[in-house]
Amino acid sequence: MARIHLLAWDNQRGLSHDIEVVENALRDLGHDVTVSRLGSRRHDGAWRLRGMRLRMWLASWLSLGRRRARFDINLSLEHVRPASFGLADINLLMPNPEWVSSRSLRYLPRYDALLTKTHEATRIFEARGLTAIEVGFRSRDRHDPSVPRKPHSFLHAAGSSHLKGTATLVEVWKRHPEWPLLTVLRAGPSAEDDGGAANLRIVRERLSDEDVRRLQNEHVFHLCLSQTEGWGHYLVEAMSCAAVVIACDGAPMNQMIDDSRGIPVTAREGDAYHLARTWHVDETALEQAIERALTMGDDERRTLGANARAWYLTNQIAFPARLGAALDSLD
Repeated sequence: MARIHLLAWDNQRGLSHDIEVVENALRDLGHDVTVSRLGSRRHDGAWRLRGMRLRMWLASWLSLGRRRARFDINLSLEHVRPASFGLADINLLMPNPEWVSSRSLRYLPRYDALLTKTHEATRIFEARGLTAIEVGFRSRDRHDPSVPRKPHSFLHAAGSSHLKGTATLVEVWKRHPEWPLLTVLRAGPSAEDDGGAANLRIVRERLSDEDVRRLQNEHVFHLCLSQTEGWGHYLVEAMSCAAVVIACDGAPMNQMIDDSRGIPVTAREGDAYHLARTWHVDETALEQAIERALTMGDDERRTLGANARAWYLTNQIAFPARLGAALDSLD
């Protein structure tokens, strides 16, 4: 059993979920976990971490060394935490390439290893001469078989992100009034509008988690056109629902979605976004993907959805084992 210090920004959204995922996996592996919930910047909580180091040193001194002065492992999620380095024997970072800024780059060599979520992240960091160990990740199981499916229903859960390909999707949909209703879940200000299209519904109000889950299970087709992803919770959650996922055919999205468990859409490589590549779906290819979905038979739809859910379930089981193996390799 290792004493592990987990550090992350508790943003009450995706990163809060990530804290829960990693903390639970570590505890299930039998480790003693301490969580430091910090701000979004790399130096947030620096004095708090220095105070923790002082208290641990003092407790060790008062116990005549019976209590260790340091953790075995620091594990930081997404953000580098320079003030934490002296708190543990081993320092690990689980980064998202699209959020590693140029100012954070200089700290990466100080980590003993980077725990990566995707093949693409592993490639990016190894190309910089860094030690990367791919462990993957996991997402919530949103499947609810009691919710009836709506035939020829399309959902795009963009949230507040500007990297989900939403603008392109909305403009393409406007050109096809013959297509069925597309529901877009959008949070916060954005430039997209329905343009008066009767088959386009942009939901901007905050929905309850129960309502979002119902929509995820009602809709047969999920449009997940991310330009880049660190992991892709909304894509993987769609797979958990046994939906047919229409996704950008670019890394790392095509690690999850291939022809056997979804509909990849041809994309061209765009500009870099921090360390990540971006991808932009070809509009003609997107139209062809929608037309294929509209004419898809029930058997093919069920097969693609079942394969997506099978991938999801296998990944859920594999993540803790991969994480445990990575930690064992660093002893």
